Amino acid sequence: MRHQFVTALIVAAAALALAAPAGAAPVQGKAAEAKASPAPSVNINTAPAEQLERLPGVGPKTAARIVEYRQKNGGFKKIEELMNVRGIGEKAFLKMKAQLTVAAPKADQQ
Repeated sequence: MRHQFVTALIVAAAALALAAPAGAAPVQGKAAEAKASPAPSVNINTAPAEQLERLPGVGPKTAARIVEYRQKNGGFKKIEELMNVRGIGEKAFLKMKAQLTVAAPKADQQ
């Protein structure tokens, strides 16, 4: 009887030992992945207003101004031109600078 109990305990402990790391690893992996992955880049010449709103300090009104500016001026040639948009000063620009990219706008999006 005692032998069966000890065997059951060993089997249960082995099952827990195998199950615990497998369950814990994806959670730790996701946390490490989130820290390691950089913020996604936003192309200010093609991004819709909804995507622009994900930038730090950009709300619906500022996003609309960015879209309006690029339509009137034929797009941005460099990311620093974003400071020409009302509501985006140097401090705001510096917060989002790492997430910005500029590529030529597609003809159908101008």
